[in-house]
Amino acid sequence: MSAAANVPEGAGTAAGPGASTVSRVRATRVARRARSVRVAVVLAVLLVLACATSLCLGDAGLSPADVARTLVGQGDALTDFVVFDLSLPRLLTAVLVGACLALSGAIFQSVVRNPLASPDIVGITASASAAGVIGIVLLGLSGLVLSGFVLAGTVCAAVVIYLLAWRSGLSGYRFVLVGIGVAAIASAVVSYVLTRSSLTDSRDALVWLTGSLNGATSEKLAVLALGAAVLVPLALAQAGALEQLELGDDTAAALGTRVERGRALAVLTGVALAAIAVAAAGPIVFVALCCGQIARRLVRSGAPALVASALVGALLLVVADDLAQYAVPGTDYPVGVVTGIVGAPYLLWLLTRTNRAGQGG
Repeated sequence: MSAAANVPEGAGTAAGPGASTVSRVRATRVARRARSVRVAVVLAVLLVLACATSLCLGDAGLSPADVARTLVGQGDALTDFVVFDLSLPRLLTAVLVGACLALSGAIFQSVVRNPLASPDIVGITASASAAGVIGIVLLGLSGLVLSGFVLAGTVCAAVVIYLLAWRSGLSGYRFVLVGIGVAAIASAVVSYVLTRSSLTDSRDALVWLTGSLNGATSEKLAVLALGAAVLVPLALAQAGALEQLELGDDTAAALGTRVERGRALAVLTGVALAAIAVAAAGPIVFVALCCGQIARRLVRSGAPALVASALVGALLLVVADDLAQYAVPGTDYPVGVVTGIVGAPYLLWLLTRTNRAGQGG
């Protein structure tokens, strides 16, 4: 008797659709990964071009060849000073701050499953601002000490928001509302501290509160780079857990994810990313809100696109800072002004779209 005769009737037809479904799922995953890689490569190329353009802009009028020679150690004293002491610290700060804010926003939106749940909206950035103003105006802190103070204050505020929003689970709608309330309290604290400070301190604090890269230095960059070197890989390592958390607590638990532990780690990582970015450049608005959603649309995947989000954030902030410096000759605006002009209409559109789709909760 042949082997084919031993196969039960209908087994081939039953296995056929199952194998076909598995093949389609695998093909879809491969296609999504390939698109994610292509999007990341394109964004990285655009970021390099934007950075190169930024180094060539300015009153010094450096050509691309001058910048290239300087970066490889063959520049003269003037170009070395312009590139390494003036332009490069500000540029690298913009790249890291943009990436950290974008990652923070993508993490919050993924954990809460709400496109409005960015650090700008839920009180994280406002809490970091309050801690920063207290540290700068009242305590006279700077550098690594200021970064640590901002981080500690932001983490405390995040714990309060998390606990107040917890009711046998974390509701995205409740998390956003509690965060808005905490943001209002933090804004009141900022206003009170500014009324108690001198005119000079108030002016410096207001520029910082708008979000500015004008004060970028090598020392601040070193602190920011150290924090980013730890937190960015930690955030990227949580991509799988975040994707499962977006499926819902029950589904994530069935897939083997420790839901509360994973959510708490993700929130802590997002808070820390926002805190180090705010400590370096102030609360630059709307970067965290926009970049995660832009990245998802570019990748065309329901999963959190963390790498693409970081690249979009870095690219957005580099371009915004160039516009802030050079769009109006003779006037150097804080970069937060540009991101606010771009981000405010986006927020209105997102609010309208979210309300229509019924995703507010």
